[in-house]
Amino acid sequence: MTTPDAWRILHTARLNKGTAFTEAERERLGITGLLPDGVEGLDTQLLRMRAHLEAKPTSLEKYIYLSELQDRNEHLFYSLLRSDLPAYMPLVYTPTVGEACQRFGHIMRRPKGLYISMRRKGRVAEILRNWPERDVRFIVVTDGERILGLGDLGVCGMGIPVGKLALYTACAGVPPEACLPVVLDVGTNNESFLADPLYPGARHLRVAGDEYFDFVDEFVEAVQEVFPRACIQFEDFTNKTAIPLLERYRDRVCCFNDDIQGTASVAVAGLFGAARMMGSAMRDHRYLFFGAGSAAVGIADLICMQLMREGLPEGDARARCWFMNSKGLITSASPGLADYQQRYAHPFAGGSAATLIEAVRAVRPSVLIGVSTVAKAFSEEVIREMASLNRRPVIFPYSNPTSRSECTAEEAIQWSGGRAIFASGSPFPPLHHDGRLFVPGQGNNVYIYPAVGLAVYATGARRVTDEMFLVAAEALAERVTDQDLDVGLIYPPMSGIVETSSFLAARVARLIVERGLATEQSAIDGVEHMEELIHRVQYDPHYPSMLG
Repeated sequence: MTTPDAWRILHTARLNKGTAFTEAERERLGITGLLPDGVEGLDTQLLRMRAHLEAKPTSLEKYIYLSELQDRNEHLFYSLLRSDLPAYMPLVYTPTVGEACQRFGHIMRRPKGLYISMRRKGRVAEILRNWPERDVRFIVVTDGERILGLGDLGVCGMGIPVGKLALYTACAGVPPEACLPVVLDVGTNNESFLADPLYPGARHLRVAGDEYFDFVDEFVEAVQEVFPRACIQFEDFTNKTAIPLLERYRDRVCCFNDDIQGTASVAVAGLFGAARMMGSAMRDHRYLFFGAGSAAVGIADLICMQLMREGLPEGDARARCWFMNSKGLITSASPGLADYQQRYAHPFAGGSAATLIEAVRAVRPSVLIGVSTVAKAFSEEVIREMASLNRRPVIFPYSNPTSRSECTAEEAIQWSGGRAIFASGSPFPPLHHDGRLFVPGQGNNVYIYPAVGLAVYATGARRVTDEMFLVAAEALAERVTDQDLDVGLIYPPMSGIVETSSFLAARVARLIVERGLATEQSAIDGVEHMEELIHRVQYDPHYPSMLG
């Protein structure tokens, strides 16, 4: 006889196996007859899922289908992602997640994660306890104010934490039950959302100032109370809050900001690869950032950490990094700079540099990094100037989604005469130039944050440090082969992301133990065999037996 518990198994994503329940499992669980008679293996189920996806006409509809699959059969969802991560990652995260967030109120089916609004101020710990899992180890939280390059999407930004945590599991094997996506609903200034009857969030303008920071304080303190082993990942906060929040909490709780530290790590990994391709060191280069927000400063800070490791004094290291914002080249004479920009405001005697081409001619960089979300900002004139200044100009348009990229791979390769070393934040297809194959690298944070997260999970790290992200960048660069470099690829192929994540996690986990930040005794005792520990704690998407 079917029992309520048996019925619950079929409708609980973490337990449901669908047609893969064996005959013995069906009899024992009392679900015989509630499924078609045939017992199917995972491979057969994957064939059906792929056929369903192929029948969907748009990427957004594929996203919706995958979201519903995650809701009904978690193991099958992650098995499908793992079966072809390069194909499915763009559907569950960038670039498709951007459109999904923009239309979140219209496509929402079953809610995911926790929505904590200002109305619940004073009750945040109580709200956290409504989550059914007790041992949450990762919380990705956003306030929805700066979703990708799309701006203020309010509570509709939930797609970002959901997508990020799906990749924690798919790419690195962090158990999904340890993951919690959260939106802090502090309102939205998006007038079209406030006028939309299907907008599901709080209908008021954004809270700011002390009231905002007090609310975030309550959230962070409530996490320490309810989920004391959790690491908080701040995601898609604006420049005016991202760095202040990171500085406010980084030395008090286990937390990091992926837009700052994860982006910095993957960028520095790309620079390691570019330097290797040229037979140089990072200290040999001059860096110009188009965009002067938290992501740009995060990259520069990690570059400077590496330059100091290579022997440069701190002042000389910072002098290698220049920034340009919407008003022009940032110098010591620039008014109204944020505190975090001041350290990169250098004296400049070259007159005005109001445009990017003028800044390139003034600074004469060998590396141009775009974190502006200004589409097509790297014009033909700019790239040709970079190519005239450098034998191998390094062109990194890191803004995403694709529609906000500063240039395409084809533009960078063509306008540089095939000499550019290219990596981007969004994916671009392989191309040929003058009979040579070029495979553009994607500087995707997914190379970094799931691996760092797995290391934190395996070791029970008390804090997350910048040094962990630099070690992760070094380890990622080591995964690039000479064959990769021959086709212009400065990141390892995405098809090997699971193995790459395990490699990075073991390296970062060793550092965590060496720095005395680990709390898991198995990691402390097993530092010489960290690869084994990493593999032992990873999630396996294959179905477990339900007869035990």
